[in-house]
Amino acid sequence: MKYYLTLFATVLLLASCKKDKEETVAEPTVAEKPAALAFADKEYDQKTTLSGKEPRTYVNISVPEATGGNPAASDTINNKIFHVVRSIVYFGEKPTNAKSYKELMASFIGSYEELAKKYPADAMSWEAKIKATIDYKTDSIINIKLHNYTFTGGAHGYEGDRSLLFNAQTGRSLEYADIFKDEKAFTAFAEKKFRAKYKIPAGKPINSTGLMFEGEKFALPQNIFFKENGILLYYNAYEVAAYAEQQKEVMIPYSEADAFLKMK
Repeated sequence: MKYYLTLFATVLLLASCKKDKEETVAEPTVAEKPAALAFADKEYDQKTTLSGKEPRTYVNISVPEATGGNPAASDTINNKIFHVVRSIVYFGEKPTNAKSYKELMASFIGSYEELAKKYPADAMSWEAKIKATIDYKTDSIINIKLHNYTFTGGAHGYEGDRSLLFNAQTGRSLEYADIFKDEKAFTAFAEKKFRAKYKIPAGKPINSTGLMFEGEKFALPQNIFFKENGILLYYNAYEVAAYAEQQKEVMIPYSEADAFLKMK
């Protein structure tokens, strides 16, 4: 009897220890997915204090400001947007060294007022307008469209669109080599689409209809936009044609573009 009691007690003790061990095993932790970048619209305005006919010289800048998510990614995107705006809103031979939108606007307005006071009879109102919006956003890519118009005198102002492409996780600016599996192959494909749209025969030089591709050689545009249904090749006025002909653009649906893309 004593033997059986001892055996029974041992079994109970082992079962208890096993249960305690099972209860203390920690559940495996699941890494939380980093918070996605968010954007808030920011607007900056400044107008000249000099009197004159409306609209008086002004600057209006509207941009999306990256917040949340990876702080380093947000800063990278915001800095890139600012530097692009700074490369557009200025008067003179080169952009200013402004460190903020406020300084940038003050410099543009200041340049106007200096000339207006020096040559009041010839003073014309200047304009600088920037409107940037999130044009496309996925887990891989953020595409910001930056529409710009500036006028500092002359026959007409300059209007155009810039495409700012970012890695959605790191905020790093994307180059065409990051987007296309084979940039050379895509360029050859894009040339066929361009020639077909603008009726340039395959056997003729790319500039045979009056275009101005550098070195008589087709090249991808400075700006490519990701859209819901495809990618847009966008040549601003002056890029490959005279101002009177305005912009040139070719839409390539994803059904044709996917074979060349690393991401979208």
